[in-house]
Amino acid sequence: MLMEPATQKWYAVGITAAPEAAEAVEYALNSLDALGTEINNLGPNRPEILTVVGYFNDAPSESAISEAIAESLSIYEHSLDSASYAGTREVENEDWLSEWKKHWKPTESGRFVIAPTWEKVGKSEKIVIRIEPSMAFGTGTHETTRLCLKAIEENYRAGESFFDVGTGTGILAIAVAKLNGRSVSILACDTDADSIAIARENAELNATPAIEYYVGSITSGSPEFDVVCANVTLDVIVPLLPLLIERSRRLLILSGILAEQEPAIRETLIGFGVHRPAVERMGEWISVIADLRSRIAD
Repeated sequence: MLMEPATQKWYAVGITAAPEAAEAVEYALNSLDALGTEINNLGPNRPEILTVVGYFNDAPSESAISEAIAESLSIYEHSLDSASYAGTREVENEDWLSEWKKHWKPTESGRFVIAPTWEKVGKSEKIVIRIEPSMAFGTGTHETTRLCLKAIEENYRAGESFFDVGTGTGILAIAVAKLNGRSVSILACDTDADSIAIARENAELNATPAIEYYVGSITSGSPEFDVVCANVTLDVIVPLLPLLIERSRRLLILSGILAEQEPAIRETLIGFGVHRPAVERMGEWISVIADLRSRIAD
Protein backbone atom coordinates (compact mmCIF):
# COMPACT_ATOMS: atom_id res chain seq x y z
CA MET A 1 0.00 0.00 0.00
CA LEU A 2 1.33 3.44 -0.89
CA MET A 3 1.99 5.90 1.88
CA GLU A 4 -0.43 8.80 2.24
CA PRO A 5 1.52 11.58 3.96
CA ALA A 6 -1.18 14.17 3.14
CA THR A 7 -0.74 16.06 6.39
CA GLN A 8 3.05 16.16 6.20
CA LYS A 9 4.59 19.62 5.94
CA TRP A 10 7.90 20.31 4.27
CA TYR A 11 10.18 23.31 4.02
CA ALA A 12 10.79 24.66 0.53
CA VAL A 13 14.05 26.57 0.13
CA GLY A 14 14.06 28.83 -2.93
CA ILE A 15 17.20 29.94 -4.73
CA THR A 16 17.11 32.37 -7.65
CA ALA A 17 19.75 31.62 -10.25
CA ALA A 18 20.94 32.28 -13.75
CA PRO A 19 20.04 29.30 -15.98
CA GLU A 20 23.68 28.23 -16.33
CA ALA A 21 24.00 28.06 -12.52
CA ALA A 22 20.93 25.85 -11.93
CA GLU A 23 22.97 22.63 -11.77
CA ALA A 24 25.32 24.15 -9.21
CA VAL A 25 22.38 25.25 -7.05
CA GLU A 26 20.83 21.76 -7.19
CA TYR A 27 24.18 20.37 -6.08
CA ALA A 28 24.25 22.84 -3.17
CA LEU A 29 20.74 21.90 -2.06
CA ASN A 30 21.53 18.19 -2.25
CA SER A 31 24.70 18.76 -0.19
CA LEU A 32 22.37 20.10 2.51
CA ASP A 33 20.44 16.79 2.35
CA ALA A 34 17.48 18.05 0.35
CA LEU A 35 14.80 15.39 -0.06
CA GLY A 36 14.10 16.55 -3.60
CA THR A 37 14.69 19.49 -5.92
CA GLU A 38 12.88 21.10 -8.81
CA ILE A 39 13.58 23.91 -11.25
CA ASN A 40 10.76 26.33 -12.01
CA ASN A 41 10.28 28.45 -15.11
CA LEU A 42 12.21 26.20 -17.49
CA GLY A 43 9.84 26.44 -20.42
CA PRO A 44 10.52 26.68 -24.16
CA ASN A 45 11.77 30.26 -23.67
CA ARG A 46 14.35 30.10 -20.92
CA PRO A 47 14.15 33.15 -18.65
CA GLU A 48 17.15 35.16 -17.55
CA ILE A 49 16.46 34.18 -13.94
CA LEU A 50 14.84 30.97 -12.68
CA THR A 51 14.06 29.49 -9.29
CA VAL A 52 15.53 26.26 -7.94
CA VAL A 53 13.60 24.80 -5.00
CA GLY A 54 14.86 22.25 -2.52
CA TYR A 55 12.53 20.41 -0.11
CA PHE A 56 13.56 19.57 3.45
CA ASN A 57 12.15 17.90 6.54
CA ASP A 58 13.87 20.58 8.63
CA ALA A 59 14.73 23.99 7.25
CA PRO A 60 18.49 24.62 7.02
CA SER A 61 19.74 27.95 8.36
CA GLU A 62 20.23 30.86 6.01
CA SER A 63 23.96 30.86 6.77
CA ALA A 64 24.24 27.14 5.90
CA ILE A 65 22.35 27.74 2.66
CA SER A 66 24.53 30.70 1.68
CA GLU A 67 27.70 28.77 2.47
CA ALA A 68 26.60 25.76 0.41
CA ILE A 69 25.66 27.97 -2.54
CA ALA A 70 28.98 29.79 -2.47
CA GLU A 71 30.95 26.55 -2.31
CA SER A 72 28.97 24.95 -5.13
CA LEU A 73 29.25 28.02 -7.38
CA SER A 74 32.99 27.93 -6.83
CA ILE A 75 33.17 24.23 -7.75
CA TYR A 76 31.19 24.87 -10.92
CA GLU A 77 33.25 27.99 -11.65
CA HIS A 78 30.28 30.38 -11.65
CA SER A 79 30.36 33.89 -10.19
CA LEU A 80 28.96 34.35 -6.70
CA ASP A 81 26.29 36.74 -8.00
CA SER A 82 24.79 34.08 -10.31
CA ALA A 83 22.61 32.65 -7.50
CA SER A 84 21.13 33.92 -4.25
CA TYR A 85 18.90 32.74 -1.42
CA ALA A 86 15.25 33.74 -1.99
CA GLY A 87 13.60 32.48 1.18
CA THR A 88 12.10 29.44 2.90
CA ARG A 89 8.41 28.59 3.17
CA GLU A 90 6.28 25.77 4.53
CA VAL A 91 4.50 23.62 1.97
CA GLU A 92 2.00 20.83 2.54
CA ASN A 93 2.48 17.53 0.79
CA GLU A 94 -0.63 17.74 -1.38
CA ASP A 95 0.47 21.12 -2.75
CA TRP A 96 3.87 19.72 -3.69
CA LEU A 97 2.34 16.68 -5.38
CA SER A 98 0.01 18.90 -7.39
CA GLU A 99 2.91 20.97 -8.69
CA TRP A 100 4.96 17.86 -9.38
CA LYS A 101 2.26 16.39 -11.60
CA LYS A 102 2.33 19.47 -13.82
CA HIS A 103 6.00 19.15 -14.62
CA TRP A 104 7.05 15.50 -14.37
CA LYS A 105 6.68 13.59 -17.64
CA PRO A 106 8.04 10.17 -18.68
CA THR A 107 11.81 10.16 -19.19
CA GLU A 108 13.51 7.84 -21.67
CA SER A 109 16.94 6.47 -20.88
CA GLY A 110 18.18 3.89 -23.34
CA ARG A 111 16.00 0.79 -23.01
CA PHE A 112 14.15 2.28 -20.05
CA VAL A 113 11.25 4.67 -19.62
CA ILE A 114 10.79 6.18 -16.15
CA ALA A 115 7.18 7.27 -15.79
CA PRO A 116 4.96 8.57 -12.99
CA THR A 117 1.93 6.48 -12.16
CA TRP A 118 -0.58 8.88 -13.75
CA GLU A 119 1.10 9.10 -17.18
CA LYS A 120 0.19 6.73 -20.02
CA VAL A 121 3.07 5.18 -21.91
CA GLY A 122 2.33 4.07 -25.45
CA LYS A 123 3.16 0.62 -26.74
CA SER A 124 6.89 0.25 -26.81
CA GLU A 125 9.63 -2.36 -26.55
CA LYS A 126 11.24 -0.27 -23.83
CA ILE A 127 11.20 -1.35 -20.19
CA VAL A 128 8.79 0.85 -18.23
CA ILE A 129 9.60 1.69 -14.61
CA ARG A 130 6.71 3.28 -12.71
CA ILE A 131 7.55 5.70 -9.91
CA GLU A 132 5.21 7.22 -7.35
CA PRO A 133 6.11 10.85 -6.61
CA SER A 134 7.57 11.41 -3.19
CA MET A 135 9.89 13.61 -1.24
CA ALA A 136 12.86 11.43 -2.09
CA PHE A 137 15.51 12.34 -4.61
CA GLY A 138 15.53 10.18 -7.72
CA THR A 139 12.88 10.40 -10.43
CA GLY A 140 15.01 9.20 -13.31
CA THR A 141 15.41 12.68 -14.77
CA HIS A 142 18.75 13.54 -13.17
CA GLU A 143 21.93 12.94 -15.16
CA THR A 144 23.46 10.72 -12.48
CA THR A 145 20.49 8.34 -12.55
CA ARG A 146 20.55 8.18 -16.34
CA LEU A 147 24.30 7.59 -16.32
CA CYS A 148 23.80 4.63 -13.99
CA LEU A 149 20.95 3.26 -16.10
CA LYS A 150 23.21 3.50 -19.17
CA ALA A 151 26.01 1.70 -17.35
CA ILE A 152 23.61 -1.04 -16.24
CA GLU A 153 22.15 -1.43 -19.71
CA GLU A 154 25.57 -1.71 -21.35
CA ASN A 155 27.46 -3.73 -18.73
CA TYR A 156 25.07 -5.71 -16.54
CA ARG A 157 24.60 -9.39 -17.43
CA ALA A 158 21.30 -11.11 -16.75
CA GLY A 159 21.58 -13.44 -13.78
CA GLU A 160 24.21 -11.42 -11.92
CA SER A 161 23.63 -10.37 -8.33
CA PHE A 162 23.36 -6.62 -7.74
CA PHE A 163 23.83 -4.27 -4.77
CA ASP A 164 22.42 -0.73 -4.98
CA VAL A 165 24.12 1.43 -2.35
CA GLY A 166 22.18 4.65 -1.76
CA THR A 167 19.09 3.45 -3.62
CA GLY A 168 16.91 6.56 -3.17
CA THR A 169 13.58 5.79 -4.84
CA GLY A 170 14.87 2.40 -6.00
CA ILE A 171 15.03 3.00 -9.75
CA LEU A 172 18.34 1.23 -10.35
CA ALA A 173 17.46 -1.90 -8.39
CA ILE A 174 14.09 -2.06 -10.17
CA ALA A 175 15.82 -1.67 -13.55
CA VAL A 176 18.07 -4.65 -12.80
CA ALA A 177 15.12 -6.72 -11.60
CA LYS A 178 13.25 -6.00 -14.84
CA LEU A 179 16.27 -6.96 -16.95
CA ASN A 180 16.29 -10.43 -15.43
CA GLY A 181 14.06 -13.19 -16.65
CA ARG A 182 14.56 -15.10 -13.43
CA SER A 183 15.00 -14.33 -9.79
CA VAL A 184 18.44 -13.09 -8.77
CA SER A 185 19.88 -11.62 -5.59
CA ILE A 186 19.24 -7.86 -5.55
CA LEU A 187 19.91 -5.83 -2.42
CA ALA A 188 19.32 -2.10 -1.95
CA CYS A 189 20.14 0.16 0.98
CA ASP A 190 19.88 3.81 1.95
CA THR A 191 20.64 5.68 5.13
CA ASP A 192 17.29 7.50 4.86
CA ALA A 193 14.38 5.44 6.19
CA ASP A 194 11.80 7.38 4.14
CA SER A 195 13.69 6.55 0.94
CA ILE A 196 13.65 2.85 1.77
CA ALA A 197 9.89 2.95 2.46
CA ILE A 198 9.31 4.67 -0.89
CA ALA A 199 11.66 2.28 -2.73
CA ARG A 200 9.66 -0.65 -1.38
CA GLU A 201 6.45 0.96 -2.63
CA ASN A 202 7.97 1.50 -6.07
CA ALA A 203 9.12 -2.13 -6.17
CA GLU A 204 5.52 -3.15 -5.47
CA LEU A 205 4.27 -0.87 -8.25
CA ASN A 206 6.68 -2.55 -10.67
CA ALA A 207 5.99 -6.11 -9.54
CA THR A 208 9.60 -6.59 -8.44
CA PRO A 209 9.09 -7.90 -4.90
CA ALA A 210 12.28 -9.97 -4.84
CA ILE A 211 14.43 -6.90 -4.12
CA GLU A 212 15.57 -6.80 -0.51
CA TYR A 213 15.94 -3.44 1.25
CA TYR A 214 17.42 -2.19 4.48
CA VAL A 215 18.09 1.14 6.16
CA GLY A 216 21.83 1.71 6.40
CA SER A 217 24.91 1.52 4.23
CA ILE A 218 27.42 -1.03 3.00
CA THR A 219 29.39 -2.55 5.86
CA SER A 220 32.14 -5.06 6.51
CA GLY A 221 29.37 -7.62 7.00
CA SER A 222 27.75 -7.02 3.61
CA PRO A 223 27.89 -10.00 1.21
CA GLU A 224 29.67 -9.94 -2.12
CA PHE A 225 27.76 -9.15 -5.31
CA ASP A 226 28.66 -9.47 -8.98
CA VAL A 227 27.80 -5.80 -9.56
CA VAL A 228 27.81 -2.99 -6.99
CA CYS A 229 26.44 0.46 -7.80
CA ALA A 230 26.73 3.62 -5.70
CA ASN A 231 25.01 6.73 -7.02
CA VAL A 232 25.97 9.12 -4.22
CA THR A 233 28.30 12.11 -3.96
CA LEU A 234 32.09 11.83 -4.05
CA ASP A 235 32.47 12.77 -0.39
CA VAL A 236 30.31 9.74 0.45
CA ILE A 237 31.97 7.42 -2.08
CA VAL A 238 35.59 7.95 -1.00
CA PRO A 239 35.32 6.62 2.58
CA LEU A 240 33.16 3.72 1.35
CA LEU A 241 35.43 2.83 -1.56
CA PRO A 242 37.39 0.02 0.16
CA LEU A 243 34.12 -1.76 0.99
CA LEU A 244 32.58 -1.04 -2.41
CA ILE A 245 35.59 -2.63 -4.11
CA GLU A 246 35.80 -5.58 -1.72
CA ARG A 247 32.12 -6.44 -2.14
CA SER A 248 32.20 -6.22 -5.96
CA ARG A 249 33.05 -9.50 -7.67
CA ARG A 250 33.12 -8.12 -11.22
CA LEU A 251 31.83 -4.59 -11.74
CA LEU A 252 31.68 -1.37 -9.74
CA ILE A 253 29.50 1.50 -10.98
CA LEU A 254 29.93 4.93 -9.38
CA SER A 255 28.09 8.18 -10.07
CA GLY A 256 27.05 11.36 -8.30
CA ILE A 257 30.50 12.64 -9.27
CA LEU A 258 31.09 16.03 -10.90
CA ALA A 259 33.09 16.02 -14.12
CA GLU A 260 35.78 18.17 -12.53
CA GLN A 261 36.17 15.55 -9.80
CA GLU A 262 37.27 12.91 -12.32
CA PRO A 263 41.01 13.26 -11.52
CA ALA A 264 40.26 12.82 -7.82
CA ILE A 265 38.24 9.62 -8.23
CA ARG A 266 40.78 8.21 -10.71
CA GLU A 267 43.62 8.87 -8.30
CA THR A 268 41.71 7.31 -5.42
CA LEU A 269 40.87 4.21 -7.47
CA ILE A 270 44.51 3.80 -8.52
CA GLY A 271 45.39 3.71 -4.83
CA PHE A 272 43.23 0.59 -4.59
CA GLY A 273 44.74 -1.00 -7.69
CA VAL A 274 41.87 -0.06 -10.00
CA HIS A 275 43.29 1.26 -13.27
CA ARG A 276 41.69 2.45 -16.51
CA PRO A 277 38.01 2.63 -15.48
CA ALA A 278 35.52 3.67 -18.16
CA VAL A 279 34.13 7.18 -17.68
CA GLU A 280 30.90 8.52 -19.18
CA ARG A 281 29.81 12.15 -19.02
CA MET A 282 26.36 13.75 -19.09
CA GLY A 283 26.13 17.48 -18.45
CA GLU A 284 28.24 18.33 -15.41
CA TRP A 285 28.25 14.75 -14.11
CA ILE A 286 30.18 11.55 -14.77
CA SER A 287 29.86 7.86 -14.07
CA VAL A 288 32.84 5.60 -13.46
CA ILE A 289 32.61 1.93 -14.43
CA ALA A 290 35.41 -0.29 -13.15
CA ASP A 291 35.84 -3.92 -14.20
CA LEU A 292 37.49 -5.28 -11.07
CA ARG A 293 38.81 -8.39 -12.80
CA SER A 294 41.61 -6.21 -14.19
CA ARG A 295 42.44 -5.23 -10.61
CA ILE A 296 42.89 -8.89 -9.71
CA ALA A 297 45.06 -9.43 -12.80
CA ASP A 298 47.25 -6.45 -11.93
